[in-house]
Amino acid sequence: MADGPEATDTQGASRVLRRGWTTGACATAAATAALTAVLKGDFPNPVTVCLPGDRFPSFALAHSRHIPGGAEAGVIKDAGDDPDVTHGALVVARVRILPPGSGFVFRAGDGVGTITRPGLPLPPGEPAINPGPRAMIADNLASIWRDAGRPLPPDLDIEISIPGGAALAEKTLNGRLGIIGGLSVLGTTGVVVPYSCAAWVHSIHRAVDVARAAGLNHLGAVTGKASETGLRALHPDLDGAAVIDAGDFIGGFLKYLRKHPVAQVTLAAGFAKASKLAAGHLNLHSKASEVDLPRLAARLRSVGGSPDQVAAALDAGTALGVLERARTASLPLADAIATDARLVALRAVEHRLAIEVAVFDRNGGLVGLARTDEPTQRTVS
Repeated sequence: MADGPEATDTQGASRVLRRGWTTGACATAAATAALTAVLKGDFPNPVTVCLPGDRFPSFALAHSRHIPGGAEAGVIKDAGDDPDVTHGALVVARVRILPPGSGFVFRAGDGVGTITRPGLPLPPGEPAINPGPRAMIADNLASIWRDAGRPLPPDLDIEISIPGGAALAEKTLNGRLGIIGGLSVLGTTGVVVPYSCAAWVHSIHRAVDVARAAGLNHLGAVTGKASETGLRALHPDLDGAAVIDAGDFIGGFLKYLRKHPVAQVTLAAGFAKASKLAAGHLNLHSKASEVDLPRLAARLRSVGGSPDQVAAALDAGTALGVLERARTASLPLADAIATDARLVALRAVEHRLAIEVAVFDRNGGLVGLARTDEPTQRTVS
């Protein structure tokens, strides 16, 4: 497996991050082993598969058994150094041969979700096994089928399960997307890049698709629970499907909207994350950006902060410390940060939609707001 980008450990030493495999790659390996056992009697262990980009990784089997009319095999997902909720999960594929003319039939087993809303890459009622993984599985199984001398195309029933997936899905965005009963099987390349959090960004994109398919023209992107609480109080009429948990990936949300626009967006963020966006950062993860205290102090000065207040802000140590000093002095720092963040967001979408930025404290209380009808000529310092 190729290595990923570098990270710094707790002692400050640089280390290379290890890439991992998507659920789609693991499902492909499990299905390949299962069909091989159906056709030849034995399970290959490890099992080698072909992934996009001419990658030929091998996977150790954690589970294998023959069943009436077929076989099933399982692979433990290794997400590398990516903070993936499915890291360590068992991905199982059960394969049975179907009557001629059936083609490939994909089913959702235990822990794999079912799609219930339009706007996703597959229609409602389909198992949440995305087109990319389906293609990887189909290509590998067709190759085994052909090598066994069977007439093409194959006719196979493929059931993917992830035991415990329903509980894991509660930690993902699937519920918001209308995917019920478990996880999605994802991955277009089969490779997980460390700290890309590609699955989260993918879910953000699909959430936008679902909202647009439902005809929703006002979306709200939140960075956490407090900002979601605040957003719902600010816009109580906002449809549930219109509230998207963007987390740290505001940039991924905005860049997708550039090509898939809606009429209006409200970005709801805590003060620290809003200050990062205001400084021009589109990835708000702590590994990608930091709060710029000198910039916050300078912004405090620009809204009327005295030299003593600015000095106190520099000594605050945290963004919330600066905010509390500004609020004590009745200075509109959070409004200024909201205005700056709005300008950054507008540039990210090339001014193709109206954007409002709302800034909240840790309790979901509104502390700063930049409306869509306010002037946008302010220079971001």
